[in-house]
Amino acid sequence: MPPRAIKVEEFLRNLPLFRDLSAGEVDRIAASTSQVRLPTGSILFHKGDPCLGFHVVVYGQVKLAFGASDGSEKVVEILGPGQSFGEAVMFLDKPYVVFAETLTDSLLLHVGKAVILQELKRSPDFARRMLAGLAHRLHRIVGDLEGYSLKSGTQRVIGYLLRDVAGGQTSRTAELMLPATKSVIASRLSITREHFSRILHELSDSGLIEVSGRSIRFLDLERLRKYRG
Repeated sequence: MPPRAIKVEEFLRNLPLFRDLSAGEVDRIAASTSQVRLPTGSILFHKGDPCLGFHVVVYGQVKLAFGASDGSEKVVEILGPGQSFGEAVMFLDKPYVVFAETLTDSLLLHVGKAVILQELKRSPDFARRMLAGLAHRLHRIVGDLEGYSLKSGTQRVIGYLLRDVAGGQTSRTAELMLPATKSVIASRLSITREHFSRILHELSDSGLIEVSGRSIRFLDLERLRKYRG
């Protein structure tokens, strides 16, 4: 685990959720925030554990997933630096409905529930930003459900690969690094690992991408966006 130290107040102040808060407000939140350092493969919390706040990823990656009795799992989300999770469960005052596991060595911040509730009372603007974040996440979940129900496996994979590529970008040299193993990403997309690999091979054979380990190089973004398999 890299011994990277951070200034909690500075990190929180640069997050969109806290960016417009005063120094005093950020200091109050930072005072109720703890740092959690975990190596790869660590369980942050289990399904059924109480939720006493929410987490923000400083560095590393975390997966949220449902586990089955046979050892299989369904990945719900893969989270990276700057992303937060657990807010909705915190407000519902219910235990976690998923488990969280680190995919790489990670540093997270745990922001306590009590201080967030206090700041929501003090700042209507903060409350609106918190609601906007929850609404954005709900919108993404609805989009995922639409994809699982109406889109083919190939369309889901292409959509996932292009999720962070600007709509007007046409560069043939664009690249991305898959944030997790193929098994984890396949579970996130509700397909098997074998199906995910076959789709990547198909896109590669069609001259749309090049695959080297986790590195994906886009060869023709315009054709890739229109490809239906």
